[in-house]
Amino acid sequence: MLLDTPVRLGVQLQPQHVSYAQLRDAVLRLEDAGVDILFNWDHFFPLSGDPDGLHFESWTMLGAWAEQTERVEFGALVNCNSYRNPDLQADMARTIDHISAKGGDTGRFIFGTGAGWFQRDYEEYGYDFGTPGSRLRDLSKGLERITKRWDELNPPPTRRIPILIGGSGEQKTLRLVARYADIWHSFVAPDHLAHKVAVIERWGEEDGHDTSGIVMSNELGRHDTAAADALFDAGVRLFTIGFRGPDYDYDLITRWLAWRDAKNGTA
Repeated sequence: MLLDTPVRLGVQLQPQHVSYAQLRDAVLRLEDAGVDILFNWDHFFPLSGDPDGLHFESWTMLGAWAEQTERVEFGALVNCNSYRNPDLQADMARTIDHISAKGGDTGRFIFGTGAGWFQRDYEEYGYDFGTPGSRLRDLSKGLERITKRWDELNPPPTRRIPILIGGSGEQKTLRLVARYADIWHSFVAPDHLAHKVAVIERWGEEDGHDTSGIVMSNELGRHDTAAADALFDAGVRLFTIGFRGPDYDYDLITRWLAWRDAKNGTA
């Protein structure tokens, strides 16, 4: 795993129970504050609180963020492979990548993806829910098509779009991480990370993929700095935190940015 990289802070703006004006304002404030990555999530209904409360769609929002922001990287944590044709996903990602490229720079889009799990999304929008195994098989096939399509699009992406894959299942998910991921995201505890990394490395060796450049990502959640320190010592370099509105706690982000800067020696 790649350890020689700065600590970064990603903030997942939950697209639920807020107006879009509030989300737009939060994006500006978080970029100005200095966060490294902005995420949303790819669902059609709230995941907590009123199940029929306000909610907005992921990819449309990401296109707006691409135009609205100037510096911050961004993406979904994570896209659901089941909801869109893989080749369409590749084209959407490439287009958002180009939208986000400002002043001749490369794009800032991160393609975070996963197999999907929220049954209500599937049932109400008419997708086949299948099984965890079938959804992971679809993800494997989808990633193959997505990466192939990126090589065929005209114009191509402005850069090799980073792929983030979430999950910790050792037989299927971590094999996909070894094969495709630039970032591996999980909720794995610090004392279990070394084992998971060894699994990823074994899959890489078996399938002929170099896994040394993968960045480990983990969720801060309600962790304190001691727990975050333990994750850092275990090799995590991207830390994400869910950010819930409408009463956004910007002081929380300021504290974690100070912790990030201390780790990077830039405080």
